[in-house]
Amino acid sequence: MNVKIEESWKSALSEEFDKDYFVKLTDFVRSEYLSGKAIYPAPANIFNAFNLCPLDKVKVVIIGQDPYHEPGQAHGLCFSVLPPTPIPPSLQNIYKEIKNDMGKPSSTCGDLTSWAEQGVLLLNATLTVQAHIAASHAGKGWEQFTDSVIKILSQRENIVYMLWGSYAQKKADFVNPEKNLILKSAHPSPLSAHRGFFGNHHFSRANEYLVNHGKEPINW
Repeated sequence: MNVKIEESWKSALSEEFDKDYFVKLTDFVRSEYLSGKAIYPAPANIFNAFNLCPLDKVKVVIIGQDPYHEPGQAHGLCFSVLPPTPIPPSLQNIYKEIKNDMGKPSSTCGDLTSWAEQGVLLLNATLTVQAHIAASHAGKGWEQFTDSVIKILSQRENIVYMLWGSYAQKKADFVNPEKNLILKSAHPSPLSAHRGFFGNHHFSRANEYLVNHGKEPINW
């Protein structure tokens, strides 16, 4: 497995990599890829969120739960898919809210790499998954690892956390709301978007906060 992580994250997470749980997690994930099963994303994209958004560049954190588990979808950024993959329903709803909130036309591309490059950490709580089986790699150690990521970020200030749905909102336990902006709403899934995701104005609120703290806004 050719897996590398960006140097600033590698340094910040160095103690994590030596812990027993992470050694066991690595053994599990490696065995899954070598088993012949279809596992997503490709090994080189497991840490894509970190590689595209170095630690000192993080301005916004969006937390997903699980990588997409169908072919051609997951590439290491939560909610994001590469062309020509059709835009998934949750991302369609994210684009609808951006249009309503910011007055921007909805994107026809599901690739959120440009967000990551502007400082949006698009972090799934679990970073790998078996094809067609949602949450198949849950409970193997990824959640502890991504908790540690949020704890590292919590040592910094003036970061916007967009937490959609109860699962993502649990991560707020590690964040000081007095030194950061924590935005919570329903998840953009079609099952829940009408229960508070639409109309949350998270994108304009995030940009307003960033500008007020001397940072460049995100081009959503």
